[in-house]
Amino acid sequence: MQNIFLHLHPGKVSEKSLTFHRTFGLGGMAALLIAVQIITGILLRFYYVASPAEAYNSVVFMKTQVVFGQFIRNIHYWSGVFLLFIAFCHFLRVFFTGAYRDLRKLNWLFGLLLLAIIVFSNFTGYLLPWDQLAYWAITVSTNIIGYFPFIGNGLRMTIIGGKELNADTLQTFFTFHSALLPFLLLVLVLYHFWRVRKAGGIMLPSDEEKGEAVPVNPNLVYREFIVALVLLAILFLFAAFFNAPLLGKANPAYSMNPTKAPWYFAGVQELLMHFHPFFAAFIIPLSVLTFLVWIPFITYDEPPSGHWFISEKGKRSAKATAMFGAVVTIAGILFNAWVMNFEIMIPLLPAFISNGIIPLFILLLFMAAFYRFYLKRLKLSKAELVQAVFVFIIIAFIVLTLTGIFFRGKDMAIVFPWNV
Repeated sequence: MQNIFLHLHPGKVSEKSLTFHRTFGLGGMAALLIAVQIITGILLRFYYVASPAEAYNSVVFMKTQVVFGQFIRNIHYWSGVFLLFIAFCHFLRVFFTGAYRDLRKLNWLFGLLLLAIIVFSNFTGYLLPWDQLAYWAITVSTNIIGYFPFIGNGLRMTIIGGKELNADTLQTFFTFHSALLPFLLLVLVLYHFWRVRKAGGIMLPSDEEKGEAVPVNPNLVYREFIVALVLLAILFLFAAFFNAPLLGKANPAYSMNPTKAPWYFAGVQELLMHFHPFFAAFIIPLSVLTFLVWIPFITYDEPPSGHWFISEKGKRSAKATAMFGAVVTIAGILFNAWVMNFEIMIPLLPAFISNGIIPLFILLLFMAAFYRFYLKRLKLSKAELVQAVFVFIIIAFIVLTLTGIFFRGKDMAIVFPWNV
C-alpha cells in the first residue's frame, strides 16, 4: 500500500525503453482516454434520462441548454472513438514486437479481454441517444447475434429484453455502459499494467535489454506529459469542430436505408454480404478469436526477438501478405457484388454450401497457393508464419470494415463516395 503506484511507474526504467517507436505511448494514451471517458460520462449522467420517452430529449437539452453540454458530449464521443482506435493499434504493436509470449502470454489474454470491453463500452453507449442512427445500428448488430446456432435467438432476446429494442434494452445498455463496464475496465487496466511490470517492462530486443537504467522522473514522466498534452489537444480540436452524430428521435416504424451497424462492427456486417450467416456471424469470428487466444501458447522455435516484425524475412512476408490480403479481399467483394453470387450461381445446392462452404474453401485455396508459391520459399520460422496469418486476418478485417463504412450505399449496394 505504501507504493500503490509502483506497478504503474517503477523507480527506474531502461533508457532503451524510452525510445518513442518502442510503444508510441499507446498504452498510456489509452489509459488517459479511459479517464477522460469516465469524467465526461459522469458529467453527462447529471442530465441524461435512460428511458425511450426522455433519452433523446435529454440529449437535445444537453446540446442546446447546458453550458458546454455539446462540447462535453463531443469529447465523450470522440474519446470513445479514439480509445477504440488506439487500443487496436496497441494490440497490433504488442503482437508485432512479440510481446505476447513467455511471461507475457497471460497478459495478452487480458489485453484481448480489455479490447473486447472497450468495444462493448462503445457499443452499449451507441444506443443511449435513442435517435434513428443509434436505434437501427443496434438493431442490425443484435440481429447478427440471432445467427448463432441453437442459442442465437434466445441470446438476442435476453440481451435486448424482447423481440425489439425497448425500455428494458435502453436501461440494460445504460447500466452496462455507465457502471459495470467502466468498473471492469479500471480493474483490468490496473492489473494489465501490473502484469507488464512483472514481466520486466516493455519488450526490448535481446541485444538491448541491458541498457542503462534511468529514473522514471523526469525521463519517462516528461515524455508521458508531452504525449498527453498532444492527445488532449487533438481530442479537444475534434470536439470543437465535429459534433457527435444525432439524427431524429428513434422511430421503430421507419427504418434507415442503408441500415448499418456501428463502424467497429461494419466488417462483420460486410461478411454477411458474402457468406452464409452461420459462417459470417459465427464460424469465421469464432475461428479468428480462437487463433488470437491460441497464438501465445504455440511452441515456437526460438525466443521472441523483441524486434518489429521479428526479422527481415518477417518484414518481407508481412508486406507481401498485407498486399495479398488486400487484393484477395477487394477482389472477393467486387466479384460478389458485380459478377455473381455463389448462392445464385449454384441454386440447386443449399445456401449453407453454395454461400458458405464453397466461398470459404476457395479462400483457403488462395491462401494455400500463396503459402506454397511465396511464403514457403522464404523458409519462415513458426513465429514468422503465425505473423503472416495474423497480417492476413487484420488486413482482410480492415478492408471489410472500410468497405462497409464508406462503400455501401442505398440497399447496401456498392457505391463510391465521389459518385454519391
